[in-house]
Amino acid sequence: MRSRTHGLLRLAVLAGLPVRLFRPWWRMHINRPFPVAEAYRSGRPVHLADAEEAMRRFPQLMAGLPYPFGSLYEPLAAGRDRYGVLVVLRGAGPGGPVDDADRHRLRDVAARLEAVLADLDAGGTPVAWDLEPAPVQLPASATPPVRVGRFDWRPDTGAVTADAELCRILGTDPDAFPGTVAALEALLAPEDVHGLWAMARQVIDAAGHPAPASRHMWLSGRDGRPHLLELARATSPDSDRDPGPAHLTGTLVDPGTGHVAATAADRLSTGVLSVDRLGRVTHVSHRAETLLGAARTSLLGRVLWDVLPWTGRPAYEDHFRTALIAAEPVHFLAHRAATSWLSVSLHPDHDGMTVVLTAVDEPSYAPHSTAVPGVGLGSPADRASVLYRPVALAIALTEAVTARQVSEVVTEELLPAFGGRQLAIYLLSERHLHLAWETGFPQGFLDRFDGVGLDARLPGVETLTSGRPLFFESMQRLAAAYPGIPLDAHVGARAFLPLIASGRPVGSCILGFDQPRGFSPEERTVLTALAGLIAQALQRARRYDSEAALARGLQDALLPHRLPRLAQVDTVGRYLPGTQGMDVGGDWYDVVETPRGLVLSIGDVQGHGVSAAATMGQLRSAVRAFALTGHDPSEVMSGTNRLLIDLDPGQFASCCYGVLDPRTGLIQAVRAGHPPPLLRHPDGRTEVVDLPGGVVLGVDPDAAYPVTELRLPRGGVLALFTDGLVEQPGTDIDLGVERLRGALSTLGPGSLSAAADRLIDVAAHDGDRPDDIALLLAARGPAPGPYEEGDRP
Repeated sequence: MRSRTHGLLRLAVLAGLPVRLFRPWWRMHINRPFPVAEAYRSGRPVHLADAEEAMRRFPQLMAGLPYPFGSLYEPLAAGRDRYGVLVVLRGAGPGGPVDDADRHRLRDVAARLEAVLADLDAGGTPVAWDLEPAPVQLPASATPPVRVGRFDWRPDTGAVTADAELCRILGTDPDAFPGTVAALEALLAPEDVHGLWAMARQVIDAAGHPAPASRHMWLSGRDGRPHLLELARATSPDSDRDPGPAHLTGTLVDPGTGHVAATAADRLSTGVLSVDRLGRVTHVSHRAETLLGAARTSLLGRVLWDVLPWTGRPAYEDHFRTALIAAEPVHFLAHRAATSWLSVSLHPDHDGMTVVLTAVDEPSYAPHSTAVPGVGLGSPADRASVLYRPVALAIALTEAVTARQVSEVVTEELLPAFGGRQLAIYLLSERHLHLAWETGFPQGFLDRFDGVGLDARLPGVETLTSGRPLFFESMQRLAAAYPGIPLDAHVGARAFLPLIASGRPVGSCILGFDQPRGFSPEERTVLTALAGLIAQALQRARRYDSEAALARGLQDALLPHRLPRLAQVDTVGRYLPGTQGMDVGGDWYDVVETPRGLVLSIGDVQGHGVSAAATMGQLRSAVRAFALTGHDPSEVMSGTNRLLIDLDPGQFASCCYGVLDPRTGLIQAVRAGHPPPLLRHPDGRTEVVDLPGGVVLGVDPDAAYPVTELRLPRGGVLALFTDGLVEQPGTDIDLGVERLRGALSTLGPGSLSAAADRLIDVAAHDGDRPDDIALLLAARGPAPGPYEEGDRP
């Protein structure tokens, strides 16, 4: 769903999957190359039948989730108002497109959800999500009855009547149950409360339709034990009579601790765990207790990764994601403790997973450390799961343009992959290392290392000068290798990686971990390879930054630094470069005193970079030269058009040009494919000037540009602008023009310079602006006395 942060989507509800395992996808910017962002941005559904289609269309999605699965993305909107995207993950299709039945079913569900969100929006409830995702348990597919409790529920009043058996199953005194739905919710796990209400809505909405008469779901009581709930709509004795407000009946089934399946599992030599779709442990065999070193009572009802932290290591989390998303068995070796290795098999189904555990001997490739037990990635399964990380990082780095963007990608992709908490990147300049990026370190701690020379005996320097990565399993190891080195409060491991691209030193990268840990040979190899990718991206970014600085300098030199000052006319110009890609564009504006009057011009050259800036300078100079030689507006535009065709065939530009008589306010204006100007009258009324124009410059050498006359009254303001000020991706440009017109009409008293700042203020704070912006305002001062010629009514 959309959040209160412009351009940011947040995961609001996750049904049937553990929330923690999908933390990297909790936040998504609408401009990212992912299907969720595309569906939201375009307003069109995205259907991916299998992993092959997803890899072809969205490689970065599959780099992060390299499993065989299909997915469907349906945008949620009401008119022009976009709320979010409904996503369904499912088993991979047979290789063909998603069938029409699935498309229609998903659209029907989305339509009902859109109606609910629109009602909330119309009622004043903000439709935005800024919290962590809400987990929801899916309906169950099996019904193994042992103990049964029942209740009646009227959702319209919140009244609940429960029998004694239901109260006993949920661990409360039947005589103390107050008979409200709030009391029932208090006996359930929070995530099951969401599911209960969702299932109740399904049952209510299904009335009178050819749908199942009841719904099922697994839920947990306060003791953490799983129970199966069946919810149905109560039937009226008289089927022809309107049953009135919804009346639901519930049946709660407790499988019990003595269930035959549990007894069978206890007889096996292997350990067996049952885990639901949200990661909660629902059964533990006796052998599993022994292998895990944890009592059944401490495990039941708890989330697996919370109660057994070692299962939450990045590589192992990836195995659980594989099983849950691909719905296929997964087998791997896990390093539980210093001397304990387990063979783990995951067998998923619709309701959860069976986890089978077997004790195995320590493998020969396990990392050894006499000081700290190795907890790095050592098994072949671990190695396989981490192979896609270089791919994910490489794909993400191709989109990073500046050094800051490269650093952000490394933070988002590299740290989560290896469980790191700290990152620092130093760049080499004139034989000194300068801190370019840091996260996770105490404030100010790294300042003492900023600007150190290559002769300093520090690991961050020596990893670069030697070209060798340095790994320290603990801070004690680091302190022993570098006596007297300043240390922060963390006690974990450190990795120092040289950033070298094409044999040239770029800088060094530091990874920090909260806990001591070992580094397996595979992990060291992967980190070293990733450091090479990072170095190449940084080197490319620095070249790009240099070119961008050159282009900005060129553009700044070509734009007017000072506009003419006249007694009767005040002019103000503003320019903002685009922030998306940090590239410069070809927007320009100019004000020139000529024999015909005061020339006001603004234009926009197609493209970005040094070439666009250079073309912009030539066109601005051409317009100025034609104007100073006394040509009328039509001749100026035609001459500039032919010049552009001669200069650079295939390049084109838009332009708006006018000549203002300061004494009478008469303007003769022409337009070449450019947005028409706005005219604000003294009373605040603001209009879009009806200014017929010709095609853009650079297309047709014989194009004609008709001249239109209009008048700028005293106290009025004329606004010329480029499309970057009014255009936003996925939004009609007319809406942007209307917003600008409204802003100009509401401006209060003040200087013209302050008015320009207010008009451009919103765009100036947009951190993801794809285009540059130019704005030119011209105002005639109020009449000092009697009407002048041309001002009379």
